Amino acid sequence: MAKADGKKAKKADSKPKADKKKAKGNANGVDAIFKLADHPLVTDLLAVGAMAAVAAIAEYRVASKTGAVAADGSRKAVKAAGKAAAAAIGARLLQEVGGLGAKTKGA
Repeated sequence: MAKADGKKAKKADSKPKADKKKAKGNANGVDAIFKLADHPLVTDLLAVGAMAAVAAIAEYRVASKTGAVAADGSRKAVKAAGKAAAAAIGARLLQEVGGLGAKTKGA
């Protein structure tokens, strides 16, 4: 009977170790995401995308008020905002990557 109790105790002890290992891995992943979010380029990309989205929504609202666009809901405005944000972020990334390519070719 003592052996059976010993085996049960080992099984109970092994589970918390696995949980600690998993929690530590998640903490490292979260730290990596926070470090990435603190990067100036990521902040710049988010700002560019947000500005483009807000501008697209404002433009859509003005166009719908003047009658240039049928006011059939906000779905099209959100779609236009997403497209504008993606285009602005893409252009900014190309600008950054293009600058890096020119620097390496010059060196």
